[in-house]
Amino acid sequence: MHDSSPLTRRAALGLCAAAAIPLATATDAHAATVVGGVRLARRGIQGTGLPKRLTAAAWLVADHDSGEVLAARDAHRRLAPASTLKMLFADTVLGKFERTERYRVTDADLAGIPSGSSLVGVKPGITYTVEQLWQGVFLRSGNDAVHVLAHMNGGVARTVAEMQARAADLQALDTHVVSPDGFDHKGQLSSAYDLTLFARHGLKDADFRAYCATRAADFPAGGKKTFQIQNTDRLLTGMYGVKTYDGLIGVKNGYTSNAGNTFTGAATRDGRTLLVTVMHPKSGYNAVYEETAALLDWGFGKGSSSGAVGTLVDPLSEGGTKVTATPSGSSARAAAGAPGSAAGGGSSPWGTLTGAGGTVALLAGGAWALRRRRAAGSAGAAEENKTSRRD
Repeated sequence: MHDSSPLTRRAALGLCAAAAIPLATATDAHAATVVGGVRLARRGIQGTGLPKRLTAAAWLVADHDSGEVLAARDAHRRLAPASTLKMLFADTVLGKFERTERYRVTDADLAGIPSGSSLVGVKPGITYTVEQLWQGVFLRSGNDAVHVLAHMNGGVARTVAEMQARAADLQALDTHVVSPDGFDHKGQLSSAYDLTLFARHGLKDADFRAYCATRAADFPAGGKKTFQIQNTDRLLTGMYGVKTYDGLIGVKNGYTSNAGNTFTGAATRDGRTLLVTVMHPKSGYNAVYEETAALLDWGFGKGSSSGAVGTLVDPLSEGGTKVTATPSGSSARAAAGAPGSAAGGGSSPWGTLTGAGGTVALLAGGAWALRRRRAAGSAGAAEENKTSRRD
């Protein structure tokens, strides 16, 4: 399929303007909101007895089953998510195609992938199963696999709009989607809270859970040839000096020059599953994994008896109660859509609204997607690992 948008640029912008989406008017890096509870709107650490030397700009620990948030730091701070945004992409698109469905990739499917993207090695003219494409997404964070699946879904613009609508349904109000792959586009933002929502909802799907737990797979190279791809989640594989985490079941890591390191992990011990999201630790390489492991250890230990500081809300489509943010002053301006990032995420000219919000967010997503071919520039440096591939 060819990339197409259901709206022209003029129409999309006009509809969004008519809906009176507020412009960003604050530089506060915290999008104040009561989603999940008022404590999660506060700056700083919420919770006690936590590990020392945590350097991440934002993080969150939650119980997967109950939805209780056990501890957090700046849970709603809007930061560049890098490839952890692929969790939302998968949660939005995964159920649309059977694993065994086959698709022959064209040049058009691979057009417009930002320079410096992580690639799994998808080639035009080769036929892939949907399962193989998702392995490319989850294991190697391949933006080429993401773009092929987005084209299968009707195009990048449509996929971005659907992702924004899914975020609104999940009540992930800190998230603004510009591209389906998490690349460093201006205004592409999420939060530790929202990324944890994506992981929690995604893990309900058996395929999502299986893909993110896969350590290695054979990937088509043309003809009858294959090559092996390995998962870049170091807590899962133990690569590059990171100790594997006992009971880890996923989920997704990422790195870009703008976002720094980001990671959402889930682990199960004694029948209990915890979710941890860590965003933008001060040091690179393995810090995001080490801090995630430390927070998981705390959650399975001291966190077992700590009181909740908030909750992961349920999707509106699954009976969740709609949350309305009613902050005032500068916090209200931040909640209206003013992203800021200590890592240089910039600001987005669109806010995310609730209510009429599902439709408005979808339209805004479509309008932004029309700009997706803008050159990434130096902000699009390749995601790191020891072989210079993006995570």
